[in-house]
Amino acid sequence: MMDSEGSAPTNSKEYLNNDITATSGKHYLCGYCAAFTNIAVTFPIQKVLFRQQLYGLKTKDAVHQLQKDGIRNLYRGILPPLMQKTTTLALMFGLYEDFSSLLHSHTSAPELLTRSMAAVLAGTTEAALTPFERVQTLLQDYKHHDKFTNTYQAFKVLKVYGMREYYRGLVPILLRNGPSNALFFGLRGPIKQCLPEATSYSTHLVNDFICGGLLGAMLGFLFFPVNVVKTRMQAQIGGEFQSFSKVFVKIWLERDRKLIHLFRGAHLNYHRSVLSWGIINATYEFLLKLL
Repeated sequence: MMDSEGSAPTNSKEYLNNDITATSGKHYLCGYCAAFTNIAVTFPIQKVLFRQQLYGLKTKDAVHQLQKDGIRNLYRGILPPLMQKTTTLALMFGLYEDFSSLLHSHTSAPELLTRSMAAVLAGTTEAALTPFERVQTLLQDYKHHDKFTNTYQAFKVLKVYGMREYYRGLVPILLRNGPSNALFFGLRGPIKQCLPEATSYSTHLVNDFICGGLLGAMLGFLFFPVNVVKTRMQAQIGGEFQSFSKVFVKIWLERDRKLIHLFRGAHLNYHRSVLSWGIINATYEFLLKLL
């Protein structure tokens, strides 16, 4: 009887650990699939936005540039964001759950604090994938079309400049990832609660789309200048590693010291973010219910 009673807690603990592992893996998988769906749908819009961020073009001029590049180049550079975004969102959702559970079990801090810290830690970890974002920038810049034909070649060229070159633009990515993750996970629940109560799978899907879209648009607009600086930093190959503040001032002066010029392309980013994060959040929550 003693042996039997002594073994029960061990088995229960094993079952609990297995259940936690399975649940955690589900979040990674759902995040991955949500990102894949989003990239496939919104990549052409992202290319237009990229041109506006880098060169300060108007929307019609950026679209005209893509038209001149031709349909063959429309999805040029999709592999890095596909690899980066699928992995990033898998980590974003999965690590957030893992860090939340870890901090909750090892600290007595309020849940709001532990979940905010978990979101920041997840965003900071995502920054390890900066090289993919870096290569995506180079492949989307038409000035580098004659230098790189594919993702592998871009990675190979950067290798000549050393490992540090892969992480050009890391500072703005860190400034963006942690705070935006904290706001996304912190506000997602309250925003959904403000929406009409869902009574079916379809209405749940709509609410998740609206919730994700609103948050994505808000955060995209809030951190838009940070992404402008990041894009400028990552479009450079070799040479001096300029600080975030130095690049920001340079762009500010180039754009006539007008805030509205710094946000050129923000309106397109707003609409793209509504679509992108709506797709991501709705797909993620839908798959989470299925698995």
